[in-house]
Amino acid sequence: MPLLARTVNTPLVIEVRRGAIADLGPLLADQRISAGGDVAVVVGPGQGERIVELIRPTLGAADVFTVYGGTLDAALELGDKLPAGAYDAVVGIGGGKTIDTAKYAATRYGMPMVSVATSLANDGIASPIATLDHNGGRPSYGVHIPIAVMVDLDFVETGSDLRNRAGIGEVLSNLSALADWELAREVRGEQVDGLGATLARSGAEAIINHPGDMSDDGFVTILAESLISSGLAMAITGTSRPCSGGCHEIMHAMHLLRLGTGSHGEQVGLGGLFCTFLRGDLDRFRQMASCLHRHGLPMLPAGIGLTDDEFVEVVTLAPRTRPDRYTIIEHLDLAPDGIRGRLADYADALHDHLR
Repeated sequence: MPLLARTVNTPLVIEVRRGAIADLGPLLADQRISAGGDVAVVVGPGQGERIVELIRPTLGAADVFTVYGGTLDAALELGDKLPAGAYDAVVGIGGGKTIDTAKYAATRYGMPMVSVATSLANDGIASPIATLDHNGGRPSYGVHIPIAVMVDLDFVETGSDLRNRAGIGEVLSNLSALADWELAREVRGEQVDGLGATLARSGAEAIINHPGDMSDDGFVTILAESLISSGLAMAITGTSRPCSGGCHEIMHAMHLLRLGTGSHGEQVGLGGLFCTFLRGDLDRFRQMASCLHRHGLPMLPAGIGLTDDEFVEVVTLAPRTRPDRYTIIEHLDLAPDGIRGRLADYADALHDHLR
């Protein structure tokens, strides 16, 4: 009997530990990614530049490119410079914007990309998606997943605590996204990929049930691994469905309307909690609310710089950001007054749970 299986593209190496970045040069050589360090190193204007100096002795032939802003234009400009160097690979060092810029540029020219994350703000660490600002929006582009992924806890520790904690909101939003996916299967017959769903769900469950915080290496390691698992879930599935539903529609609407002050992870964490309440899953709502509260992440519009009326405007616009996607927001199809009423009930439920 033939053995039926599928081939899944994954990184050759995933390293999450203290001191990992010091081994970048040997990793590139050992994995035959670049024996001589002939790579293009892409950094942002912050911590990435300091990391380059640390790894320079093992990457003597590397050229360094600094990118700004996480825009499509920046990615295209970087991509135009890569062919001239005949590089073996592109190494993106920094936060989500820098890594997404490097992923897009590397994909454009068919070059392998190594992701070296210095923050845990979102699941772009290992995902097949680059989210880049363009023409007032923040569209997502399909890219190759990184050939190797490194997260050095020493550099995560010295980064912004709030930015790192935002990754918790990103991971938790998977639970809402997966529920939206199941809803789309029930209502529209959309196929759900069990392996992708398992990877996305397991990371979120690990975070929601872990008693630690960002001062605990064990918790930070699980957060990093959960964000990487989310990226692999999307790569396996061939869609962002396992990690993106109404939660991310709300985030995209905030960006289009230029409303709100929260980071990506904060926005989708709040969006996922609100969508879970809309779904009527109060047990899961309380679990997620307790986790977000424990880690000091926002749960009400005011926490990300929005008035209630602005949040109603955001949720009203949200379905138009992904017309192809069916979530609880499309399912309920609430008018603004209906959203306003549900928001008031949501705030009351939060108050009752947390008091």
